[in-house]
Amino acid sequence: MFPILQLFYFCRMVKKLNLPEFNFKIRKISDNKFEIFDERRKKYVALTPEEWVRQNFIAFLIEEKKYPASLIAIEKGISVNKQPRRFDAVIYNKSGNPLMLLEFKAPEIEITQKTFEQIAMYNQILKVRYLVVSNGIKHYCSEILFDKKEIKFLNEIPFYKDLKG
Repeated sequence: MFPILQLFYFCRMVKKLNLPEFNFKIRKISDNKFEIFDERRKKYVALTPEEWVRQNFIAFLIEEKKYPASLIAIEKGISVNKQPRRFDAVIYNKSGNPLMLLEFKAPEIEITQKTFEQIAMYNQILKVRYLVVSNGIKHYCSEILFDKKEIKFLNEIPFYKDLKG
């Protein structure tokens, strides 16, 4: 598929994730740059470490956790304090309302309090019930219990059928 040198560059760029392995359409665009086909956006996008995490995590949700692909949106824009922002992905419920917000980081980026503050800032606008943060190695999922004003961290990513809301 790839000549050996191209494969070397590709393997150095992407890291083994704490997710099942999936097959993707990947193409070389220059000496050490690649693109990955995003099924939801129906186009090739730059294969960055963060994009590698996003594509694998979304495939995990669809294939393993049975999330409907048609209810997943990638990189949608919102306005936060009159500033344009983009969140990484959102899952909708069957009524078309946002249900889960996802934030991805590259595998080498540690997930910190700042990451949680970033996704919480987006959620001030969207008011989803579930927040997910992942760098492909570590995954965090929380459920927002608005009526109790609590955040409950879940032990694993729930199946779509088990989501409330």
